[in-house]
Amino acid sequence: MKQLFTFLLLVTGFGMVAQAQPKGFGQNDPEAKKVLDAASAKVKAYKTIKTVFTFKLESANGKTNETKKGTMFMKGTKYRVTFAGQEIFCDGANTWTYDKRSNEVQVSKVDNSASTITPQKLFTNFYDKDFLYKLNGDIKLNGKATQEIEMTPYDKNKPFFKVLLWVDKANKNISGAKVLNKDGNRYSITVNTFTPNAAVKDDQFVFDAKKYPGVEVIDLR
Repeated sequence: MKQLFTFLLLVTGFGMVAQAQPKGFGQNDPEAKKVLDAASAKVKAYKTIKTVFTFKLESANGKTNETKKGTMFMKGTKYRVTFAGQEIFCDGANTWTYDKRSNEVQVSKVDNSASTITPQKLFTNFYDKDFLYKLNGDIKLNGKATQEIEMTPYDKNKPFFKVLLWVDKANKNISGAKVLNKDGNRYSITVNTFTPNAAVKDDQFVFDAKKYPGVEVIDLR
């Protein structure tokens, strides 16, 4: 779930800002930056975001192909993700991670350290500092003209060696992405619906134990 969540945030809520790049690496593609800047500007202008997405796993040996759907809401520093029997709630100060199978929820304080990834960080220059990127050109995705951006991590110790990010050419919204792992596995997310400024109440980002009879609460705060 953590890997999927991090990947989902990359797709649905990121920002790109020009920053100095690590020495010894090539230069980022200015044409790719134009696409990323346009997508970033649109996302930052939204007060709330609701997405319905499809997550797909393709194993290296070709024996496993999993496809699952999920939803995500974002509002400032608040977010909520529902996916594969799990839910993550965050009100900006606390995070609740609920597992339906065990009927258990873990509660923790939001970690704002440099090593963690949160939606608010993804609206800054987080990925611009971590990736070298270039524009591969136009492709067709679900019948729509889409621009593909290839992103290579500066840190070669990452478990993946490449990310393909897709941006709708007409409306500049993120259409999806694919992560290529070093172990041969491939993870992709396709954004089925992207609803900006959706009506989202603040209580949707707080876990309400009354709605989950018998839930075991593990408070790690």
